[in-house]
Amino acid sequence: MATLIDIMLLGHWLEMRSIRQASGALNELAKLMPDTAERLNPDGSTTSLATTQLKWGDLLLVRPGASIPADGVVEEGHSEINEAMITGESRPIHKQAGDKVITGTINGDGSLRIRVTATGDETALAGIMRLVEQAQQSKSRTQVLADKAAGWLFYIALAVAILTAIGWLIAEGFNVGVLERVVTVLVIACPHALGLAIPLVVAISTSLAASNGILVRDRLALESARELDVVIFDKTGTLTKGEQGVIATLTTEAWQINDALALAAAVEGDSEHMTARAVREKATELNLSLPAITDFAALKGRGVQAQWNTQSAYVGGPRLLELLNLTPADKFADFTANAGRQGQTVIYLVVGQQMVAAFALADVVRPESKAAVQRLHELGIEVAMLTGDSQAVAQAVAAELGIDRVFAEVLPEHKDHQVAELQQLGKRVAMVGDGVNDAPALTRANIGIAIGSGTDVAVESADIILARSNPLDVVKIIELSRASYRKMIQNLLWAAGYNVVVLPLAAGVLAPIGILLSPAVGAVFMSLSTVIVALNAQLLRGLKFRA
Repeated sequence: MATLIDIMLLGHWLEMRSIRQASGALNELAKLMPDTAERLNPDGSTTSLATTQLKWGDLLLVRPGASIPADGVVEEGHSEINEAMITGESRPIHKQAGDKVITGTINGDGSLRIRVTATGDETALAGIMRLVEQAQQSKSRTQVLADKAAGWLFYIALAVAILTAIGWLIAEGFNVGVLERVVTVLVIACPHALGLAIPLVVAISTSLAASNGILVRDRLALESARELDVVIFDKTGTLTKGEQGVIATLTTEAWQINDALALAAAVEGDSEHMTARAVREKATELNLSLPAITDFAALKGRGVQAQWNTQSAYVGGPRLLELLNLTPADKFADFTANAGRQGQTVIYLVVGQQMVAAFALADVVRPESKAAVQRLHELGIEVAMLTGDSQAVAQAVAAELGIDRVFAEVLPEHKDHQVAELQQLGKRVAMVGDGVNDAPALTRANIGIAIGSGTDVAVESADIILARSNPLDVVKIIELSRASYRKMIQNLLWAAGYNVVVLPLAAGVLAPIGILLSPAVGAVFMSLSTVIVALNAQLLRGLKFRA
């Protein structure tokens, strides 16, 4: 009896150890919360205080290597912030004045002054912890099946124990051996393996999702992601960055593209227009040295001008050409017409009275978007795009990314109709979006996935939230869903199959050939089944997502 108790306790210890490891995501998130912060006083001195004492509007000093103590906005300084523990992004993110920072992330080598915008339970980290806890506690459809199976196993075990007792009483009469057979049956049929098969996979998959920047609000959504037929992406802010960028340049024979870009960026240096930012960012991306300019002036509604090498240099659109009485040469006219067919904006660089360059601008496609579409196709999933932009713009983006279906010129209030249209064809649909006007479609879809950088309305309407604005994370959701479902089924098959084999052995069906199981051996089998289920679930931690 002492051996029996020891073996069962060992099995329980292994079981609880596995559960604690699986639920460790919450503990790891809790560790990210710093205990203290340095608040800056009006006289420039600092006061050290507990993070629980922080208030909205406090100005904090975050030293190099320290944890961010509260959600806030950088007011002064710049640094690289490690956000891997929140978003799963392996590379540090550059932060400067005006950028948001998240509680628990790690400051790099710079010193930051941060204005607090949220503390305690209102921080993004606290919200993530709540989502992880809710998801780990929620029951999946497979869990309901396992619970029913465990309930049936209880009655089956009782029935087998009664039949075993009757059979052995008839065969041998009442003795210790009969009691041993009944106890062995009851010990072996203990439904620990069935009870553990699903919750452990749920806990591990939820914590694995969180560590990769995938926050699950509805556990059933993650489970059913494996069944998706179509993923619909909103275009602006999801597949694209939602900001203008230079995507094509044309120059005269006398000018190099980089020289034209550098001059245009210099002329646009003091402009705040979005086209000016696009030109400047392109020049920065190419590490171009900008020439010196003087006498900058804005030409209202037409563009900008400045002096360069004793000449007037202009940057602007078609209305600038009207002002200067310039007509584009044939190749510039063709460039403009081609850009217009794709819904792109064209601006021109004019030096003196000569047009020297034209720049086509459009909403910049995220570098990860093409890989995301390709990977979804590899998984056998159709990809659609939903946008309010013109058909020309939508088709251009779709052609670049290899998207299967395009819904263009869709009014915000009609976005959910497109989702319903696909559902009526018998398809299971996921909607990925980031804006207020995506909320109805996110709610209508079988699975709503919100980009974490999107609006609060979109996030609240979604079943799953992506902490990063990375379309590739949608692929991770599906891969994780399929992998966790495989583990659930494997565990259920093992737990059920184990009982099919060992219950007859425990009852003594092989006694005529000398094979009888003692209660201690039954306890070993029972504990072994639990351990195998736990170890199989732990293998899910080894799931590697392709970059």
